[in-house]
Amino acid sequence: MDTYGAVQQYDRSRLQILSPAECLRLLGSVPLGRLVYTYAGLPAIRLVNFVVDDDTIVFSTGQGDKFRAAERGDVVAFEADDVDLERHLGWTLTAIGHLSVVTEDEAAALRRTLALHSWMPMDDPRLVRLGIESVQGRRLVPWGQRPRSR
Repeated sequence: MDTYGAVQQYDRSRLQILSPAECLRLLGSVPLGRLVYTYAGLPAIRLVNFVVDDDTIVFSTGQGDKFRAAERGDVVAFEADDVDLERHLGWTLTAIGHLSVVTEDEAAALRRTLALHSWMPMDDPRLVRLGIESVQGRRLVPWGQRPRSR
């Protein structure tokens, strides 16, 4: 059981299955993630700094391929994780949804309320939103907390 009394579930690899609420909580605890989208018909993965705003991911981008994917409303994946290399613990999650361009009026309001600052210099930065439609995550827990093999 977890601290809230819920029974924990594990997958076949004995990784703890995270609830959508726990995935969103963890997503908000890290500053970097990977946007997975299609560029010229092939998969592309870009590291972005981001913030979580309710059940959406917001990041800043220039007028390049990520922005064009948002203009089209592409379905994308977003992956984030955190790993303790010394203790061999950590979690990973994947969110899937549609990208959209944040309007200029809403972007001004979001910039006042969210701690979102691009880590890269860019001309004419625009805000992009990923509306999370599904999210799945797994956690590698300490050996003593893992279920035994079946």
